[in-house]
Amino acid sequence: MTDIHDYDITRDARCPLDPAPAMLARLAEGPLTRVRMWDGSTPWLITGHTAHREALGCPAVSVEPGRGAPALSPHEAAAITAAAAQPQEPGANTSFIMMDDPEHARLRRMVTGAFTIKRMNALRPVVQQIADDLIDAMLDGPNPTDLVPSFALPLPSLAISALLGVPYGDHEFFQDNSKLLINRDTSAEDRNAARARLTDYLDGLLAGKMKDPGEDLLSGLVERINAGELTRAGAASMGVLMLFAGHETTANMIALGTLALLQHPDQARLLRDGDDPGLTGTAVEELLRFLTITHGGLRRVATEDIVVAGQTIRAGEPMIVVNETANRDPEIFADPDRLDLTRDARLHATFGYGIHQCLGQPLARLELQIAYPALLRRVPSLRIAAEIDEIPFKHDGFVYGAYRLPVAW
Repeated sequence: MTDIHDYDITRDARCPLDPAPAMLARLAEGPLTRVRMWDGSTPWLITGHTAHREALGCPAVSVEPGRGAPALSPHEAAAITAAAAQPQEPGANTSFIMMDDPEHARLRRMVTGAFTIKRMNALRPVVQQIADDLIDAMLDGPNPTDLVPSFALPLPSLAISALLGVPYGDHEFFQDNSKLLINRDTSAEDRNAARARLTDYLDGLLAGKMKDPGEDLLSGLVERINAGELTRAGAASMGVLMLFAGHETTANMIALGTLALLQHPDQARLLRDGDDPGLTGTAVEELLRFLTITHGGLRRVATEDIVVAGQTIRAGEPMIVVNETANRDPEIFADPDRLDLTRDARLHATFGYGIHQCLGQPLARLELQIAYPALLRRVPSLRIAAEIDEIPFKHDGFVYGAYRLPVAW
């Protein structure tokens, strides 16, 4: 057993698009180590790609709070409770993303139909039009500008609004409140108030769709309510989760992906000038691998003895499964610290693995496949209008990204 190091996800300001140096150091030690947490506990840290899949794909690994997963710091606990752990039914204290099967599967099935390939194909022209309209407005506006509010954030906001059936005129309301949920520095009082405002808002939308349903995701939840499979409060909470997850994550990925491309002009040129129709999809998978915006580790606990990377993890032992190091594992990805848009990166761990892998990944892929080429082709002279150390990155959030990204053309 190697020395036990402190759990440290602080990124190097000189290389803000790379995982934390401490996490890469643990990966170099081996796929499975131990780390010391804020409370003195020493969970297993799973950094290797194969071990990542072994752990997340094991049915004897639980995501449920209270079963012995690594302790959250006070800031983390407050944010998880307010943002991710939305109550779904009276008496329940977590959302389906923090539940084990079979209840996890029952609730997840209620929304999976909104993310089918057929639904995504129908949404593609809508998202393309959104991107084009936003770029038109950006080009007509000030130069330089901040890419986050002008493009990166409104594009997924409009898309998830269309999918859910949320009026886009209310986008500033849910953007402002969701920011409060994921910021580590938000007080518990402010975070709970933001959650309450979003829940009340979604409940009001559900009330309207009970009278006049449409073809959107919220109307689908109304059907579940009418069938007695879900309470209205549970549906509102599920809607908040979809709304929150559906725009914050992709918005950060659009901004960071654009930054990465502009830092690698040879790669940006491939995507802008290439005529291979398959390259866009390949490029998006590589950017997802290279950046890994969901940082901080997935908290899990073994419910019985299991073996991961040849090491026995005993029942009740906690673990942290790290996506960003799995994506930089040289045993899976040759020269992993290099951005290569022609790389086959489909095995990346960005969306997780197993039953809890990201539900909205088809929508995220659709948005990214449209956003990057649209920007590069319509604004071929696009460039970063700031030094890297002047860009404020989201070191304080559970989703990594940039608060602002000044660009010019």
